[in-house]
Amino acid sequence: MIWIILFWMYMFPNLLAFPNRTADINIAALDEPMTLVEDFEDAAPQNQKEQKETCTVPCEMTAKLMQEEKHAWCSNLQHAMTTYTRSTRKLIRDLMDEQQKTLEFLSNQVMELSSKFHSLSLDVQRSNSEMFSVKPMHAHGRDCSDIKETLQEVSPKIPSGVYIIQPENSELLFEVFCEMDYMDGGWTVIQRRTDGLTDFKRAWSSYLDGFGPLPGEHWLGLRKVHSIVGQKNTRFKLHISFVSQDDSTAYASYDNFWIEDENKFFAIHLGRYAGSAGDAFRGFDQEQNQDTAPFSTSDVDNDGCVPYCTFNGKAVESCSVRHNNTGWWFNQCGRANLNGSPLDHDPSTQPHIHWDTWTKNGEPVSIKSVTMKIRRVEGSNLK
Repeated sequence: MIWIILFWMYMFPNLLAFPNRTADINIAALDEPMTLVEDFEDAAPQNQKEQKETCTVPCEMTAKLMQEEKHAWCSNLQHAMTTYTRSTRKLIRDLMDEQQKTLEFLSNQVMELSSKFHSLSLDVQRSNSEMFSVKPMHAHGRDCSDIKETLQEVSPKIPSGVYIIQPENSELLFEVFCEMDYMDGGWTVIQRRTDGLTDFKRAWSSYLDGFGPLPGEHWLGLRKVHSIVGQKNTRFKLHISFVSQDDSTAYASYDNFWIEDENKFFAIHLGRYAGSAGDAFRGFDQEQNQDTAPFSTSDVDNDGCVPYCTFNGKAVESCSVRHNNTGWWFNQCGRANLNGSPLDHDPSTQPHIHWDTWTKNGEPVSIKSVTMKIRRVEGSNLK
């Protein structure tokens, strides 16, 4: 036991000299590491926990909030789209229903108006029948010349206007425009072309029966003209008056005018010419002569272009088509067509009203208006 003490004293001489300090140092030395380790062990989990709590909790909440906000936004958008679609469908259905109601209303109105129109038509027909059965329409004369001679015994001043005529030995009873002021009056107007308001681009049937308002632009009709000039023991003079674009005037007249019947396509016949516009009906050579030519339209072609005529190197199969589909006494087209359109009212490049023998400075005059009228010449029938 003693030798052990001596060994410690020899090896650690200072241990016994400073017992309290050594103990303090040893105790401090032994205690200090344990404290640091314990502090570190206690601090590390606490810091990790704080960091985990600091990071994890807000991130999860943010993600959850964003997910909930996205879900709510999608739900609201889907709800809005559904609501908009439903409202749009309802609006379309309402519009369709309203349109259907409007169509039904208009259809009923049309049916009602048609019924009223039919009823009024029947009333008018019934009224006309009753009127004519009680008061039949009487002719004022056989033609305008006859009317002038008859009325002159009653009044020296006879107004121009629409009169009813019935040519001799004819069943036709129809209205004509009588020119009572021009060159002693008594003229029956058979054609007037002035303002382009009446369409002369017509088929055969229209030229047969006539068209247009009598006080304005009109064509009296081939049947009516034939019934007038075909009266026995009479002959008629044809007078054509022209007005140019610069308001100069000219005329052409034929002392005997008549046309053949429908079987000969109302072929025209003309007597001696007189006037200031030249004889365009007969032209400058026999090939252009329209005297004795049958009447032609776009659908009844009698113009003599068989199989075609040539103008300025171009082939023409139909003079009517070349002249705006109008009707006239064409003979290989010829130098005259008074049924064309006034230049100011038809931009077509096709020929218009023309009477090529009326010239100025070597060029045909541009014609603004023309009137064809006939008047009775007493005497024997020259036909």
